[in-house]
Amino acid sequence: MSEEKIRDMHIMIAADGSRNSQRAVEYVAGMLGGLPGFRLTILRLTPLPPEEHFASPQEKEKWLERERESSRKHLGQYRDICLGAGFPDDKVETRNIERHCPSVSDCIIEEVRKAGACTLVVGRRGVSLKEEFLFGSTSSQVLHDARGCAVWVVE
Repeated sequence: MSEEKIRDMHIMIAADGSRNSQRAVEYVAGMLGGLPGFRLTILRLTPLPPEEHFASPQEKEKWLERERESSRKHLGQYRDICLGAGFPDDKVETRNIERHCPSVSDCIIEEVRKAGACTLVVGRRGVSLKEEFLFGSTSSQVLHDARGCAVWVVE
């Protein structure tokens, strides 16, 4: 019998810099850190506003640089949490995606599909039931629309 290489389970964590996102990262790190057979992608999606949102190209560039700096900071923190929990360096990838997103949940699901992740982890936003009813919630939308992968919603 020949030995077959076992593929790692690919888990994508959608993180936006909020405390709820950090809890999701901490949950995955605490649950799976140090165990073989897992790899992580920590995704920060930056939805780009329409061009008319900005008064000038310079204003857009300033906004983008602030978003990129925030992304670098948070993704670095999240990566450190995972490495500190025992994930090997080569099993933790961070990714910042800047794109137009009519629906943030659809963009997240598309990134999961493109990456071939088997599990998506999101933090539950701290909105009331009334707010969720009126405006919706990215985590609720992901939970209802994701196909072909498991979804973990971390409180």
